[in-house]
Amino acid sequence: MSDATTLVLLRHGETLLTPQRRLSGSGGSNPGLSPAGRRQAGAAAEALAHRGDIAAVVTSPMRRCQETAHSVAARLGLSVQVERDLREADFGAWEGLTFTEVRERYPDDLSAWFASPERPPSGAGETMQQVTRRVTAVRDGLLSQYAGATVLVVSHVGPLRTLIRLALQAPPHSLFRMEVAAASLSTVTYDEDGTATVQALNDTHHLN
Repeated sequence: MSDATTLVLLRHGETLLTPQRRLSGSGGSNPGLSPAGRRQAGAAAEALAHRGDIAAVVTSPMRRCQETAHSVAARLGLSVQVERDLREADFGAWEGLTFTEVRERYPDDLSAWFASPERPPSGAGETMQQVTRRVTAVRDGLLSQYAGATVLVVSHVGPLRTLIRLALQAPPHSLFRMEVAAASLSTVTYDEDGTATVQALNDTHHLN
């Protein structure tokens, strides 16, 4: 595996919305990290410093990700590269709501969204198919730019689940069958022909 390229996937730390499980996408309020989220970012930074092989830090432009990424990068002595297409999905009219609230207000739209990656959230949100296209382009660019290296990717539930789903060659509905907790670490390696292997999923040991 010495020639493999590795993407270490770090979900941002908590915001005030995270414990309430409220949808917080690119069309919402763009919150920063809560005090708990800042502590989580620091814990992730220590774990990644101990790992010792991160060559680059790439992040979503959203505040919570940039704050997490800069915390890690400062500990590692690296700069931060912002990739706009690592942002979270736009949840349209669902922004700020819990899934329970969405189900009460938009039951048919929610059922359609779960059933098809081509269906947007209510209010002209972004489809998961659109998210997949842009995340795939970022992945391919990173594999080309950092061939043989290890890159930290700081992003959100939607994009990170998408990277893992694509690595597993799993169907779209599998997005809703995996946990990616705040400040968790997942790892995917890609060999020279692009074959992906998921090495770790939702590792939160550093937060204990």
